[in-house]
Amino acid sequence: MKTILLTTLLLLFITCLLQAQQNQLFDDRPKITVNGEAIVKVQPDEIIITFGIETWDKDIMVAKQKNNKIMKDAIAVIKDSGIEDKNIQTDYLSIEPRYDNSYEKKDFIGYFVRNTFVLTVTEPDNVEEIVTGVLQSGVNYIHNINFQTTEFKKYREQARELALLAAKEKAEKMAATLNMKVGDPVQINEGHGGYNWWSSWSGWGYGRTNMMTQNVIQNIESGAGEISETIALGKISIKANVNVTFVLQ
Repeated sequence: MKTILLTTLLLLFITCLLQAQQNQLFDDRPKITVNGEAIVKVQPDEIIITFGIETWDKDIMVAKQKNNKIMKDAIAVIKDSGIEDKNIQTDYLSIEPRYDNSYEKKDFIGYFVRNTFVLTVTEPDNVEEIVTGVLQSGVNYIHNINFQTTEFKKYREQARELALLAAKEKAEKMAATLNMKVGDPVQINEGHGGYNWWSSWSGWGYGRTNMMTQNVIQNIESGAGEISETIALGKISIKANVNVTFVLQ
């Protein structure tokens, strides 16, 4: 008898406990859910440029020597501008034969040598001069230019705070229209943020793009002479997006 009584009491206790938990989970207070977004404009302090060199000749060694010479001349220009060795990295190298009729491998054109290197510039004011000198040395492709900030975390936090304030302001205005007030937030979710970016691609069909690409990809013929206004230094847009649920009072 005692066992049956204890079992019954235990079941009642568990039932009450489960019901209490369900009541806690169910929140029937009136709420409002809004989205907040903010963008912080930042001047880039680091620019990563991917250059490409393409040479060809029917003699494979001649094609390679042409490419090596352009690379050597370009590196000399870069070092003369004050760029350190650690900021110059080889990225890609390929050598391939090419034919007018590639399927049957007839009418041999020559061996095409392609080489790319990546340059990191930490003085944005010097970018135009560096790019001009590199292109005049014989480099014939700019594959990618990435504008970055080394203080991304700081600016992302600023954007997030502004997004939260925007969400609260929106909720308050909407609630006021309904003669209500906004109470405490009960749920906050962060949406996609990061850099606003634009990307395009042309050239050899390989390379790198990422979320920090602002602009620009250009093909520039060798011996193009005076080159100016090739890079427009703008500001990076760092975006934050939040979704907040407030209690209505």
